[in-house]
Amino acid sequence: MGYYESIRDIVGHTPLMKLNRLGPVNGVNLFAKLEYMNPGGSMKDRIGIQIIKEAEEKGELKPGGTVIEATAGNTGIGLALAAVIFGYRTILVVSGKFSEEKRNMMRALGAELVETSPEGGIDESIIVADEMAEKIPGAFLAHQFKNEANTRAHLVTGEEIWEDLDGKVDVLVAGAGSGGSISGIAKALKKHNPKIKVVLADPVGSILGGGDPGVYKVEGIGNHFIPEIFDRSIADEVEKVRDEDAYYMARIMALKEGVIGASSSGEALAAGIAQAYRSAPGTNIVMVFPDRADRYLSENIYHFEKELSDYDISDHIKRYEKDLKIYDRE
Repeated sequence: MGYYESIRDIVGHTPLMKLNRLGPVNGVNLFAKLEYMNPGGSMKDRIGIQIIKEAEEKGELKPGGTVIEATAGNTGIGLALAAVIFGYRTILVVSGKFSEEKRNMMRALGAELVETSPEGGIDESIIVADEMAEKIPGAFLAHQFKNEANTRAHLVTGEEIWEDLDGKVDVLVAGAGSGGSISGIAKALKKHNPKIKVVLADPVGSILGGGDPGVYKVEGIGNHFIPEIFDRSIADEVEKVRDEDAYYMARIMALKEGVIGASSSGEALAAGIAQAYRSAPGTNIVMVFPDRADRYLSENIYHFEKELSDYDISDHIKRYEKDLKIYDRE
C-alpha cells in the first residue's frame, strides 16, 4: 500500500537536489538538502518529534502534560506539529521580532502563544518560558538550546545525505541557531569519513562563528549567545555572510532553480559559493536549506521593489553572477 499512516511518517527523508542552473562553472557540484520540504516547512519538524518522543521515554512528559518552549518560530512549529501527533498542549514563547506567518502557523496547529518584546529577542523569551514551566503542573520545557535530543534528531539527517550521495560528500555547509542540526549532521558524516570539511554559515552579527555581536535580519540561524549543545569544534571553517548576500541568493535560487528557500537557505548558498571557488573540480558540496520562504513574505524577503542590480553584494557573489551570466554588473 502506498500511503502514510500519519503526518509523522512524512517528516524526514527530504530530497537532496543538485543545483544545475546555479552550479559554479569550475566543475564543483552544489547540492541542496531541501529541509523546507518537511510537512511543517523546516528541519525543526525532526527535532519536535525527537524531543517529545525522548521526553516520554524518560518520564519527563506524561499524558495531560504541557510542552513549553521559547522559539524563533520553526522549532515552535515543529513542536506544535509533534504535539498534535502525540496529544499534548503546547505553549510557545515567541519574540515579536519574528515573522507573523510563523506565529500564525503555530496557532493553526493549536499552540498557545505568549509574545515577548522584539527588543528582548530570544533571550527574553527563554526567561519567560523558564518561569512558566515552573508554575504549570505537568509542564515539560523542551529547551532546544540544551536538549541533546536536538542533536540526535539530525544524526538521521546526516545519514540521509551520506546515503543519497553514496558517501561522496566532501564539504558540508550549514548554519546554526541552537547548533543541533550542524552538530548532528556533521557527527554522522564524520563518523563515516573524518576528512569531510564542515563549514558553518554564520550571519555577520552572530557570535557563533566569531566576531562582534550585531543586528542581522536573517531568521532562524545565528545567535548572541553560545547554546550548550552547539559543538563549535565540529566546524572546520566559518563563512560569515552578510544579510544582503543571503537575501540576494534567496531571490536568485527561486528565479533560477525554483527553490523557495528562506534567507537562511540563501545564506547557506552564499557560503557554499564561497567554498566552491576555493575547491577543486569534482568537489561535492552539500548545503542545508533549513526552511521555506513563504513564511517571511511579510518581512519582504524578496525585496520585490528592488532590482537585482540594487543589491549591495559581496565580491565573490559578483564574480559568481558574472561567471553564470546571472546579471551583468559593472
